[in-house]
Amino acid sequence: MKYKQLGKSDLNISEVSFGCMSLQGDEEESIKMLHQALDKGINFFDTADLYDKGQNESVVGRAFKGMREKVVLATKVGNQWRPDGSGWDWNPSKAYILQAVEESLKRLQTDYIDLYQLHGGTIDDPIDETIEAFEQLKEQGKIRHYGISSIRPNVIREYVSRSNIASVMLQYSLLDRRPEEEVLELLQQHQIGVLARGSMAQGLLADKPAKSYLTYTLEEVQQAAEAVKVVAGKTRRASETAVRFVLHHPSVTSAVLGIRTEQQLEDALLAAQAEPLTDAEVRQLQEVLAAGKYEQHR
Repeated sequence: MKYKQLGKSDLNISEVSFGCMSLQGDEEESIKMLHQALDKGINFFDTADLYDKGQNESVVGRAFKGMREKVVLATKVGNQWRPDGSGWDWNPSKAYILQAVEESLKRLQTDYIDLYQLHGGTIDDPIDETIEAFEQLKEQGKIRHYGISSIRPNVIREYVSRSNIASVMLQYSLLDRRPEEEVLELLQQHQIGVLARGSMAQGLLADKPAKSYLTYTLEEVQQAAEAVKVVAGKTRRASETAVRFVLHHPSVTSAVLGIRTEQQLEDALLAAQAEPLTDAEVRQLQEVLAAGKYEQHR
């Protein structure tokens, strides 16, 4: 497993990491998988207080109790469950973040979070107040670093210019190259790590039946999937090639893969071991479809 420094932080994380959102069902099986991932070199585990109303954090906390120093734990904040459980509301206020972190720390059974991320964000948020909350938590030692999870260029620009974020989590794949227009270069210039999710585009780049995706038609998705297979050849699988495409971009620190089954864990580990793509192979993939652009929140 290869490890990379996340932005300017002191966190060194595995190039392929474990997205815990997909974990569900038998808790003991989930914990077993988390342990297997750690044993095989994955050290970065990403969850959120939103997932399964906090139960996801609790499973991760149970899994790594007694081995805290071996893992890099990331979680997210900003979506507040309604008391009746009917849904959640966006709340990036300082008061809520300071309250929510205490609950996340309890569920994760730790006294610090390595990376605390704002789980979304809009340009109308009280951004300075949100940043104040994260900075206060850093000073208190309750979090080591903070970042945001967002695909909105206008929000990302504000945090780049006004805060000390270590990372941005965003969706990026051969079928979603919108970040290439300006976001990835901006983050690279400022030494802010990119955590890429959705690198297989809901499995469409890894042998799932084609369907339309974002602005791409079913036929265009088929073209992209076929190109991935061609580049994969006999040395890589399609899923490995899709992940390697994302990791080829110098701004990307880690591909965060949603893992629910042992097979998905095996696929993630194979992607980590796969041969990197050459520049020529990346160009070959990029030439198949025109890159999209963000239409909103510019």
